[in-house]
Amino acid sequence: MKMKKYVEPSMPAAMKKVRADFGEDAVIVNSKVVYSKGFLGLFKKKSIEVVAGLDRAEVRESAPLLAPTQVDPIFDNHIQTEQNSEEIKKEIAHLKVLMQSMQRYSVGSKYPDELLPLIEQLEQQELNQELVTLIGDELFAVMKSNKEDLSQEELLNQAKKSFIAKMEQLPFGGISYEKKYINVLGPTGVGKTTTIAKMAARAVLEKKQKIGFITTDTYRIGAIEQLKTYANLLQAPVEIVYNKQDYEQALAKFEHLDLIFIDTAGRNYKEVKYVEDVKALIDFDKNMESFLVLSMTSKERDMEAIIQQFLAFPIAKLIFTKLDETNSIGSMINLMVKYNKGLAYYTTGQEVPEDIEEASFESVVELFFQGDKK
Repeated sequence: MKMKKYVEPSMPAAMKKVRADFGEDAVIVNSKVVYSKGFLGLFKKKSIEVVAGLDRAEVRESAPLLAPTQVDPIFDNHIQTEQNSEEIKKEIAHLKVLMQSMQRYSVGSKYPDELLPLIEQLEQQELNQELVTLIGDELFAVMKSNKEDLSQEELLNQAKKSFIAKMEQLPFGGISYEKKYINVLGPTGVGKTTTIAKMAARAVLEKKQKIGFITTDTYRIGAIEQLKTYANLLQAPVEIVYNKQDYEQALAKFEHLDLIFIDTAGRNYKEVKYVEDVKALIDFDKNMESFLVLSMTSKERDMEAIIQQFLAFPIAKLIFTKLDETNSIGSMINLMVKYNKGLAYYTTGQEVPEDIEEASFESVVELFFQGDKK
């Protein structure tokens, strides 16, 4: 079997070369995501490695596989009756990879070549296919309405405008300083306490606010000690609360302060009972601004499950942490658009208070389109 390896920025680009070299009878032997080193180890470049080949004896029925269609039921039943055949099992695996690849390829194939680099950039950032298609269609319409060819820079600017249009109804920006209580929610492991310290430090250093901390995270001794360390540096008082009575007493004790930061317990909020515990302890009718913290190192469907649990809460905006530990931010955009939630901050490291950015339209757009160039 004649085989060749391709390393391309996206599956559509790889499939284009496979088709050019081997035609419609090509067989995908293997495909995987590979990464190259990025600047200072950040924003590593993601590529697709595809091994494809051509063997008439093995691909006698492979020509239809290059079209994104359903597997022939007769062929599928034949496979199921020969479970012990390793060769057949390999063909099944290759078929699945090819079908998935061609489904992605079909998205880009509807657009002219001039748009493919931008479409691939959107896909590399893991923007969901619905948003990719919406932006792609808008770019295509702009191209058709212009008598002269647009440059790549002009197309990029138009892509940014389309991107902004998908988020323009969402609120951006950090603490409003219009409410006294700053409630920060989030599951364990997302860097919630460090994020609170960064927000509080900015309030003290930039806004000259008198602040205090309340923590309900009595499940982890380390979290309490960490918050106390930050509080000492900011010369701010801390109250540890175990129940509703403690919470009310802490609020009364801090009545004279400008801002009170509430660090809720980091728990597995995919479980309803932990969400109910928060609801029973904290009075969300107070003069309160609430933020939900999520980590960009989490799977998108896991973050989605957490957001689902907090839909009944008055969450003002989202905060995303650990952007320095990921290669793409598409999932952040996907969740904001899907749940109509704005963005307050995003964090890029552990340093307090440096590694936090107050979100804006401009900063998020630039961050998204910089990608691995950063």
